[in-house]
Amino acid sequence: MRRTGADSAPLSGGDRGFYAALGLLGGVYVFLVAAMLVADMAYTTPGHLLASLKSPEIRYAMRLSLLSCTLTTLLSLWVAVPLGYLLARRNFPGKQLVDLMVDIPIVLPPLVVGLSLLILFQTAPGRALGELFPVTYAIPSVILAQFMVACAFAVRTMRTTFDQMNPRAEQVALTLGCDRAQAFWRVAFPAARRGMLAAATLAWARSLGEFGPILIFSGATRFKTEVLSTTVFLELSVGNLEAAVAVSLLMVITAVVALVVLRRWAHETALGHPRST
Repeated sequence: MRRTGADSAPLSGGDRGFYAALGLLGGVYVFLVAAMLVADMAYTTPGHLLASLKSPEIRYAMRLSLLSCTLTTLLSLWVAVPLGYLLARRNFPGKQLVDLMVDIPIVLPPLVVGLSLLILFQTAPGRALGELFPVTYAIPSVILAQFMVACAFAVRTMRTTFDQMNPRAEQVALTLGCDRAQAFWRVAFPAARRGMLAAATLAWARSLGEFGPILIFSGATRFKTEVLSTTVFLELSVGNLEAAVAVSLLMVITAVVALVVLRRWAHETALGHPRST
């Protein structure tokens, strides 16, 4: 059985009080999350959910959300794995600046991210790119808006993953005749599988809930750039609270299913070990 850092030993009297205090503090937040979900489920009905699923606009938003979130996740991993490895394993001029730039999309208000993208594509290079293929207020803008934020979280996850990995195995591979690229692909990359799954989960879930940058940079046009998060906004703007709550529950269900599947897959495939029972 795989060992974990969790302690299941019997507790003494003092330890019970300590863990009870921790549980009380953390339980307040967990209770709030559960209360919000229960309130959403109590407010809507199965009929509202079925009506939402039958709506052509909402079905389009669901398809675009699933497509854009998946593409965003793949693009985020494509950038996060090499950049996270570089930041974790190598010192180079400007490293602190690069590290700072990665954090900017995380700390900036989402609306500012969208506005900055919009301004970027109003510059001469941005307009020239837009002449080749449409970006602003088109589907590519949805993916780019999600990517700008989700990739930052993925990079942070991958850097932490590589920081926590002992580089000794890679050094041994180098002494056995591998070059740095071979050591990465044969040693570091397979060992980072669990971190990549965590980064993918975080990037996908973050993309699904992205709203501010998409609203500014992509708009919320029906059958064009509408995703589930902007559907909630559109339904609220016309006073259709029941539909907005129903779509919110669809987003919750979609996110929970994705998280459960990815976490189960992570347990079964991480580092090539079968899942412990």
